[in-house]
Amino acid sequence: MSHPFAGRGVIDKMTFGEKFKIQREKLGLTQQQVADALGINRRMITRYENGISFPRTKEAYRKIAEFFEVDINYLLTEEEEFVVQALEQYGSRGMQEAQELIHSMSGLFAGGSLSEQDKDAVMKALQDIYWESKARNVQKYTPKKYQKQD
Repeated sequence: MSHPFAGRGVIDKMTFGEKFKIQREKLGLTQQQVADALGINRRMITRYENGISFPRTKEAYRKIAEFFEVDINYLLTEEEEFVVQALEQYGSRGMQEAQELIHSMSGLFAGGSLSEQDKDAVMKALQDIYWESKARNVQKYTPKKYQKQD
């Protein structure tokens, strides 16, 4: 998954997988050594590094950040945080919707003339709209007896 909206420098434009691989190589560790230390299989490390998969929870990101002794914000781009939060709150369907939103926006911005700062602002606004619409749908389609009471 590419992250065309992160605009605060070269590191922010790198994917989680690229950052993961850099940190692993800095420590001189094999994929198997990292997999063993994190309690996951080596195939998952390969999937992370190739951008095929990413951790499914903030806790998993936290564990990886602690292992590499880096700040979690270094690993977690805004788009990845959005997708993980959608997964945690709304399951795989929420994750898929979040990924589709990011993908469609990257297509819209391709070859455009918006500054990185403007792209970030548009993406943030769309994420806010997404969360508001999900909250309204929960209210609208969840029977009152199951709705959380404030």
